[in-house]
Amino acid sequence: MSSNIRVVNFSSYTTPVVKEVGNMEWVEYGDDNNYFQYLIDRYNGSATNNAIINGISELVYGKGLDATDSNRKPDEYAKMKSLFGKDCLRKVSADLKMMGQAAFQVIYSKDHKRITEVYHMPIESLRAEKCNDEGDVEAYYYAKDWSEVKKKKETPIRIPAFGFSKDGIEILYIRPYRAGFYYYSPVDYQGGLPYAELEEEIANYHINNIKNGLSPSMLINFNNGVPDEEAQAMMENAIADKFSGSSNAGRFILAFNDNKEMAATIEPVSLSDASAQYQFMADESMRKLMVAHRVTSPMLLGIKDQTGLGNNADELRTASILFENTVISPIQELILDKIEDILAFNDISLNIYFKTLQPLEFTEGIVADAETKEEETGVKMSTHQPSDVALDSAFSELEALGEDIDTDEWELVDERPVDYAQEEALDKMLSLASTGTARPNASSEQDGVTDSGLKYKVRYAYAPNSVSSTSRNFCKKMVDAGKVYRKEDIIAMGDKVVNDVSEGGKGFGPKGDPTYDIWLYKGGARCHHFWMRKTFMSKKKGLGVDAENPNAEISVNKARKAGAELQVNDELVAKRPVDMPNEGFLK
Repeated sequence: MSSNIRVVNFSSYTTPVVKEVGNMEWVEYGDDNNYFQYLIDRYNGSATNNAIINGISELVYGKGLDATDSNRKPDEYAKMKSLFGKDCLRKVSADLKMMGQAAFQVIYSKDHKRITEVYHMPIESLRAEKCNDEGDVEAYYYAKDWSEVKKKKETPIRIPAFGFSKDGIEILYIRPYRAGFYYYSPVDYQGGLPYAELEEEIANYHINNIKNGLSPSMLINFNNGVPDEEAQAMMENAIADKFSGSSNAGRFILAFNDNKEMAATIEPVSLSDASAQYQFMADESMRKLMVAHRVTSPMLLGIKDQTGLGNNADELRTASILFENTVISPIQELILDKIEDILAFNDISLNIYFKTLQPLEFTEGIVADAETKEEETGVKMSTHQPSDVALDSAFSELEALGEDIDTDEWELVDERPVDYAQEEALDKMLSLASTGTARPNASSEQDGVTDSGLKYKVRYAYAPNSVSSTSRNFCKKMVDAGKVYRKEDIIAMGDKVVNDVSEGGKGFGPKGDPTYDIWLYKGGARCHHFWMRKTFMSKKKGLGVDAENPNAEISVNKARKAGAELQVNDELVAKRPVDMPNEGFLK
């Protein structure tokens, strides 16, 4: 007596197959040319996969498309906004994340000299044309339902690819590079798809078990002999079709037999600790999907879970920045690159970006310059910014008025950040008498002689003596120069034009004036520099300062003993534009 036991396997997950079929002009995607539908099913069937894809696509779109130079180029900005509607960009963002690719439908004017409209094209409706001899895809085929094409109930429509025709409509295809894939790009969460399917099956199993009475798994024995291979295969397929899969959980079997001896036996196969195993599989599916989508913290997507980083503010901020830079920004860049191609065709040049959904406190302090800060935060920067070209000219003039202190003749006796409210008071405290006129390297109105006969002069240095990669050229040059300046010369620079208003633009100054006060605003709004007031005393009177350390400060008490009426203001504040109301911007 022999026994024959077979394992009936469920359908297994397969990677997407890209096929060039000889008698078709398009390239199929998936075994049955339905891989996009497979992805849609995994999106609809898995709660975790659905939540992650929704969350990421919403973060990609953010608060919509914008441009840092919108105020300087209002006409171009208006044209850009008219081309790309909110609904279009939301759908493209969703397709690119869920399907791994997306597409714009580009509509031209009759003379093909201008793009007049741009729409979202459902990516599941497109298939790539076989490439030409140069390896370019010249067109895409459109069908509302590709399953109907297989049944010959629908004929695909050929639409040229962007830049390959003079037709009125073209397809601009968006996809990232994936090694080994030429026509289509697998999704970035490809490795997580089996877990999306597993999560779906677990949910189906439980709901059908509840609906059908919570029956256990069964072992089916046929006791009327071992049939041939063909008969066994037919029986396997029949049972699999009827009873396999989570949708059939809890169904019962009704058998009709000639007699009791010929009846099939059905034996329950008990699963030990079944609830724990199902819980493990559900938790594991969620964890693996998080990894596949590179979610740094589930809290960012509104998922309360113990995976990823903790829930405190600092960790969430770190997770948010990491997620934004490694996941969201690359997807945005793909879309922005294609948008720029469309804008370039219409001779529109804008610095475009997607406004972020991140809380402002998560982005504050990440960037220094205004334009980048706008891109990172979505907070619109003012147009009242001095131009680098004009500021370079201002620097050249100011540098020529600067001087290097002769440390053999002059001693630094006091150094403090400028407090504008205390400037005149400090001059009076020193009892300075005017001895000079306002000309380069000459005496300043702040130079003079104390009542006790000590010679003093006051100069100003650009501080701190450091810059960052995002610092303005003016600030970098001022720091590199390392000179000190008279107050009169700095103030005089307020009459220099630092904004080009020839084309209707507004300057940084009040009411759009092309000049502004460098004494007050240094390198412009959000500048991190300030003026440092330095008071020097002639060494001819001698205060016993260490000659080996010409930059050493002497104490206030020591200066008083020498006859100076110096006083100290506690905690004088450096007036950096970034510390001013509105960060130095005018209303």
